[in-house]
Amino acid sequence: MMTPRGMTGTLHSGKAATLIFLLAAAGLEVVGDSFFQSALHKSTGNARILAFAAGAVSLILYGLSVNMASWNFGKLLGIYVVFFFVVSQLIAKVRFHETLPLSTWLGGAFIVIGGVIIWLGRL
Repeated sequence: MMTPRGMTGTLHSGKAATLIFLLAAAGLEVVGDSFFQSALHKSTGNARILAFAAGAVSLILYGLSVNMASWNFGKLLGIYVVFFFVVSQLIAKVRFHETLPLSTWLGGAFIVIGGVIIWLGRL
């Protein structure tokens, strides 16, 4: 997977490309996890094998994508957690028809606020 320009060094160069890249990485990880969830709890036979294989491919692509770039690892993965949370809740709702309790919304708000602090912080 290609890494967008401006991802090396700081969070403030190439912001849009960085955010799109992190969103794509979160999508790969969450989709990979959801394939494993389906393989373990909702599939049998060939469908189970296919779900495991799809999950493995997705998680390998995720791992390669977030580790290929030469970036400020701690800050960007701190922001990545926000994307992971949001995408995982969307997948939980759309794919698994889960209802999000108030505690998840509240905890998620703290995650998003933390990501904004990391993104805007210059300490």
